Amino acid sequence: MSQLNRAMSLLKMAFRPTQSLNRGSQVVWAILRGVVGVMMVHNGLDKLSNIESFAESYVAYLGLPFPIFLSYVAAFTELIGAPLVAIGCLTRFAAFGLFSTMCVAMYHHISVAGLSIPYLELSAIYAACFLFFVINGAGLFSVDALITNRLDASVLSAKAKQIMRLETAYQSSENIQVNEDAVV
Repeated sequence: MSQLNRAMSLLKMAFRPTQSLNRGSQVVWAILRGVVGVMMVHNGLDKLSNIESFAESYVAYLGLPFPIFLSYVAAFTELIGAPLVAIGCLTRFAAFGLFSTMCVAMYHHISVAGLSIPYLELSAIYAACFLFFVINGAGLFSVDALITNRLDASVLSAKAKQIMRLETAYQSSENIQVNEDAVV
């Protein structure tokens, strides 16, 4: 049972958003998540439209191995991870993948143009947003919050059943004690 509890607490920790009681901030949090997730999808589509060109211009330029493979990894991270962030499902994992992709993009921009803010700004803003979601999770209005609530309900249900079994066992032992006293 302790391994199940440990697994459940790890799942809850991965899904549970940092919660603020301010509903207004949670609404804005969900809007930010949706906008950033939806806007990021087109980056993955752009990469897939001409993967060889992207691999040569960006990945091979940095000297990374397997440029075609890494280009597909980046494209599918953006195509799969961005909608997951938008709806708030597996948000920390998806946001971490997108944050990593944006860190590589920032490195590429710096290596090409130095610390040119106009060239660097979009990938830096995306990276900051995704880092926010890695740290804080999806917020209250998300699929992750629904999963966490479901996990909490199942844990509470399991604890309630365990308490009922203990009460039944206690009542049984009380009845046995009463019967033994009556015999003596």
